Amino acid sequence: MDEQKQARAALLGEPNFRWMMGGAIISAMGDQFTMIALPWLVLVSTGDPLKMGLVIALMSVPRAVFILLGGALVDRYSPKSMLMISKYVNTVLLGLLAAMVLTGHMQLLLISALALAIGFASAFSIPAGTSMLPNVVAPAQLPLANGVMMGIRQVTMLAGPLLAGMLIALFGDGSRAGGAADANANADGIGIAFALDSASFLLSAWTLSKVRLLHAAPKTAPEPVLRAVGAGIGMVWNDMALRTSMLYWGLCAFVVGGAMQVALPVLANTVLHGASALGLIMGVHGAGSLAGMALSGVLGKFRVRNFGTTVLLVDVLVGLLLIPLGLVAATWQAAALLLAIGVLGGFMQVAVFSWLQQRVPRAMLGRAMSIFMFIFMGVAPLSAALTGWLLQYMTLAQLFGGAGLFLMGAALLAWLFTPMGTIADGAMPSTER
Repeated sequence: MDEQKQARAALLGEPNFRWMMGGAIISAMGDQFTMIALPWLVLVSTGDPLKMGLVIALMSVPRAVFILLGGALVDRYSPKSMLMISKYVNTVLLGLLAAMVLTGHMQLLLISALALAIGFASAFSIPAGTSMLPNVVAPAQLPLANGVMMGIRQVTMLAGPLLAGMLIALFGDGSRAGGAADANANADGIGIAFALDSASFLLSAWTLSKVRLLHAAPKTAPEPVLRAVGAGIGMVWNDMALRTSMLYWGLCAFVVGGAMQVALPVLANTVLHGASALGLIMGVHGAGSLAGMALSGVLGKFRVRNFGTTVLLVDVLVGLLLIPLGLVAATWQAAALLLAIGVLGGFMQVAVFSWLQQRVPRAMLGRAMSIFMFIFMGVAPLSAALTGWLLQYMTLAQLFGGAGLFLMGAALLAWLFTPMGTIADGAMPSTER
């Protein structure tokens, strides 16, 4: 215990890490403001869940399409320089969104174009951000540093939505008292949320400029970008466990992603108490995720039979919790369900990342993680668009109930007909390397 305290004190006492940590807090908090404000802006300005789903899809498409290319470019060039450029670009894009809302010139075409550009920038900022830490701290400090940064991210997922929801509700959420959507009805709170996120990117760019890369990889003859991407895809596909898991997770993300991105704002707008309720329930979900991560540290490598079976069992539980979400009549009921979903998700997030880090050869880990993120980001726009379309014909109870049953069915079919239930912890067998 004393050694852990000393290691933590040494890490937090390192100015280089403190600059990076400070920037991460500022940037992550700003991200949460836009995650609440953007879907809410489209929803109240159009009153159409389908259009909200399409805008979210527009932001997700370029991120999914270009993230593998972004990862390869980050490996070739400095992650710091790529991250710095993306922060300046996002400062401008969020500033334009804020100005458009605050001046009352909200047009869906412009909102969609800016969402598309934000998604494109994130295709480079995400791999750059995940590549920074190994270049900033000593190798022995990396596990602890990763834990600190992951905890920071989860804390912002708790505090950010709560603050964003209160801010938007206090200064104006763009809806009229009668509940009808009206883009010109006091949307200052949404504009201020975008302005704060824009400022967060600019401030975090300044903190990033103070960070020195201490352990950057030596420059070598660069491998062609597309060839490097292809080698990573081939490695994942040729490993049965990785291939099965990635395909299964993509299916699950397709089912759950749209419900979380599109159906929850609709639930808050039509059943609960507006933007403040959306911020509250998303904040509670973040708190559950943080608790799940902490629980993972307490339980250690807890498994039901093996890694694959544990994944399937948790998905069955999440499916059971999704089913009643469309039947809630009060904010506390939605918050209780999302708290439980967050705990399960946080626990499995640690387990999945640890499994991937153990399974994949170190030389291929960056590309494997990019592929992992690519799968989730690739299905996100499809899921968002499909959910928005389905809500034209289905009730929230039918949508959430169907998503829960589908997730449970997918887990059962994976248990019966795929190797998912047999996947164990541990490195890739040497014969598969």
